[in-house]
Amino acid sequence: MKRIQYHEYGGPEVMRLEDFEPARPGSGEVLVRVRAAAVNPMDAGIRRGRLKMVTGRKFPRALGHDFSGVVEAVGDGVTRFRVGDEVLGGASIKGAGAFAEMVVAEEKGVAKKPANVSWEEAAALPTPAVTAYQALVDKGRLKAGQFVFVAGALGGVGRSAVQLALMMGASVGGSCRGTAVQEARDLGISPIVEFDFDPAKLARRFDVVLDASGKLPLASAKTLVKPGGHIVDIHPAPAKFARAALPGPYEVLVTKAVPADLEQVVRAAEKGALRMPIAGIVPLGEAIPALTEYERRTGPKHGKLIITT
Repeated sequence: MKRIQYHEYGGPEVMRLEDFEPARPGSGEVLVRVRAAAVNPMDAGIRRGRLKMVTGRKFPRALGHDFSGVVEAVGDGVTRFRVGDEVLGGASIKGAGAFAEMVVAEEKGVAKKPANVSWEEAAALPTPAVTAYQALVDKGRLKAGQFVFVAGALGGVGRSAVQLALMMGASVGGSCRGTAVQEARDLGISPIVEFDFDPAKLARRFDVVLDASGKLPLASAKTLVKPGGHIVDIHPAPAKFARAALPGPYEVLVTKAVPADLEQVVRAAEKGALRMPIAGIVPLGEAIPALTEYERRTGPKHGKLIITT
């Protein structure tokens, strides 16, 4: 079997396409023959060593988390899947390994793939969509009829949040680049502002303010949110956790593998209410140059990069 892995933390130059021996699935795990895998911003950050306290220093380390494919084997205690099931899901932060011909994942991070969702579309969903769902529902306590503001509304998490919030009966405003205003309008966002907007013009209008961009100043978020509302940040950092411990509307989300949340996302995709744009599709054998170019691009990505096997 082939997979992309690395033998030290670093930039794109450390990636290698190499042979590996797939592990047998342990208790509560499934082995999946990968059909497609999706690139997330966190993949490069993990490879650069930003989560060393979680990922450790044992090499080689595999790369990639979100995937779709067919169950090849199941470990002890697995009850939701059988060999041959078509699935989508995400490998753990420590385990990784989706940019490969086979990957092992925990059962709780996997769901059955709807027949009307392609392999590529399915692989693009897990991390951004589950993050958006948990931000809106678990942290934001979103209800039908409420108002949501999404900073970075056309990124992976932001776009997922917009679609899920609209599906839940909320109204959604958000920020994006000036060149993408029409795209945001077509998605159903109103009002639409650019990243350098004046928050005073939208003061106290939103029940949930979701910073999907990581660039919304906290002062701006506090201006936007209604009394009793929620500000949700999806970019964890030690200082942010300290801030979140203080009284006030600010909360930090650490996305977790929750089967019920992934199922909600899958149902939304099955109904056609949740779709992620795809920027490009490359086979595994050509993925490293594509990953390198994708990572080094400074402008908007315009969708997911998908790796197929």
